[in-house]
Parts: sequence; structure tokens; C-alpha cells
Amino acid sequence: MRFDFATAGQIRFGPGITTEAAREVAGLGSTAFVVTGGASDRHAQIVAAFADQGLGSVSCSVTTEPTTEIVSAAVAAARQAGADLVIGIGGGSVIDTGKVVAAMLTNDGALEDYLEVVGAGQPVRHPAVPYVAIPTTAGTGAEVTRNAVLCVPEKKVKVSMRSPFLLPRLALVDPLLTHSMPPELTASTGLDALTQLAEAFVSNKANPLTDGLCREGLQRAGRSLRRAFEDGNDSQAREDMALASLFSGLALANAKLGAVHGFAGPLGGMTDVPHGVVCGRLLPLVIEANVRALRERAADSPALARHDEVARFLTGNSDATASDAVAWIQQLCATFALPGLGRFGLTEDDLPTAVAKAQKASSMKGNPIELTESELRAIHARALD
Repeated sequence: MRFDFATAGQIRFGPGITTEAAREVAGLGSTAFVVTGGASDRHAQIVAAFADQGLGSVSCSVTTEPTTEIVSAAVAAARQAGADLVIGIGGGSVIDTGKVVAAMLTNDGALEDYLEVVGAGQPVRHPAVPYVAIPTTAGTGAEVTRNAVLCVPEKKVKVSMRSPFLLPRLALVDPLLTHSMPPELTASTGLDALTQLAEAFVSNKANPLTDGLCREGLQRAGRSLRRAFEDGNDSQAREDMALASLFSGLALANAKLGAVHGFAGPLGGMTDVPHGVVCGRLLPLVIEANVRALRERAADSPALARHDEVARFLTGNSDATASDAVAWIQQLCATFALPGLGRFGLTEDDLPTAVAKAQKASSMKGNPIELTESELRAIHARALD
């Protein structure tokens, strides 16, 4: 058995840990480029504390999913400011933007030179400036992953910049920052974390280290995602989901994902459907398709038993099987009133394009079995309603 595992240089987790952020970043640089979300004033106290440590800063807000244009503008602003440190405080879009800015500050050329699929796909050759990631949502686990997902509107696709140099120097995970998430965002981001844990666990690249993270994360998401949705001030549920998100990022970065995320990039580029909605609508359908395909074409695959394990972790029932996981996820999505993908303008006419792009996606390579074009079309079609 051989496997690799890489993550952020240091991870600090705990309620209130961000009160120590200024002390943690002291000495990492002299001028920080701070990337925040739309409600930047929410984290003004954290940013203000940097000045107390003698750290100058320039701020940038990312209010939508990051496009190549938005991120290129952020890189230009950071270069103009002479930044030698980047700090991201926000959701996955903010964290990913910060990763790219940190890397581009030490690497020449245009952003497109380093993008997969639509760009030249060149390797990032030089270590990034120090990057500190402070997530405010519980879903993507981006604070511990080595890629950044960017939208390319003119190509109608989401693609990644990927390199070990994108791993943050420090990740500060404070569950208290997630208490202000509204129910809809709690549901969407939580479904992303749940999907990442499930896909990494059944992935053909899973290893004993990621298995442990997925098992723990799935149990926490199973008992707490609904609770966090129903009561945003449930501190135990928020802590569970912050850990589930963190574990999902650690797992996906080292074990790959699967067909759900293979679809997510193309669909997210073709319409404005939230990533978590794609995950919630597709995950039960992909589980059904995977189990059916495995039984028909790879009946001896250990992934079959792993799908049953996912069900037991989520439901808390020691006798649960994959079909129970499907029912559990569907019921959860009904509680969340999760819309079908057709509500976002996707139709059956989009099937050929979506499937063709999904088949080329890097995430699809981690699926426990290769799904046929007809199987993928069926998943997409059923997710529209």
C-alpha cells in the first residue's frame, strides 16, 4: 500500500480561535492583501487587529463566485500594493481567490497560463507568498485543499488552478464564524461537505488516512446538518459541521471525488445553480447509479460495501444499506426545499454538453466505477425535476 497526504502547513480549530488571528499572522509579512466576502464589515475587528501587530493591509471583496476576470483584477491589486502576505476571510469563493492571488504574486505570466482545461495548464513553479485561510462557512473545506475553482463565463465552465503551492500556510477554523449563516446557505454548504465526504470515501483513490476522516465527518454531518439548518445557534451542530467541512477538504485533496463533482463544474459554468444544490440533487442519483453499475460490472468491488457504510454513518442505523442513504439524502433535501436543476434554466437539451464536459472532468476519475454515457445522461435528466 502506498499513498501521499498533504495539507495546510498548520491547522488551528476551535470556537473563538480567530481572536488569535493577528498574533498568528505576525511576522509572516509586512503588507497583507485581505480578501473578504460581500459583508466585509462583519470581520472588521479581525482586520483591525492586524494593524495592532504592525501589519499594513489592503482589502478586496469577492461578492460572487470568482471568475477569471475578478481574480485577475485581485492579483493586479495585490501586486500594486506590494503585498507579501495574503489572508482570506470568507466562504469557498473567497478562500479560493486568496489562494490564486498568493500563488500569482510569485509566479510570472497570466492567470490563464496555469488553468486546467481552458488554459495552458502550466505548473506553478514557485512557492506562493504566505497565505492564511479563515473560512466563515462550513462546506467546501477549501482551507486545506490544493486547488482553486474559478468560473470562465465565456467558456461556460468552472476549472481549477491546481498545485501543492496553493495549500495555505495556516488555516484558522472557527465554528463561531458560521453561526451567522442563514438556513439556505447552511443547507447548501453542508450538502457540499457531505457530498465530498461520501465521494472521497467511495473513491478509487481512497486510503486509510482519508477513510478515517470521512467516517468521522459523515457521522458528524449525519447528526448535525439538519440541526444546524433548523437552529443556526446550535453550537454543537455548528462545530460538527465545521469539522465535517474541514475533514471533507482534507479527504478530497488526497483521495479525489466522483461523478457528482464531475458534473458540478460543467453545470456550475452553464448556469448560476449553487454548487451545494447540484451536490444535493445529484448525490442520491449518483449513489444509485454507482451501486447498480458496480453490481452489474464489478460485483467484487469493495466500493459496494463502502456505499452501505455511508448509509450507516448518515442514518445511525447499523443495518442500513445504500438505498437507505439515498432515501435519507432525499428526505434531507426535501426538508431543505431544494429545487430541481431545471429551476435554474437547465433542460434536456443541455444533456449532451453537460455529459461530454463531465466525462473530461478530473473529479470523474475518482468515481469508483466508470459510468457510461447513458448512465450519466439518466442522472442529469432525473436531477432536472
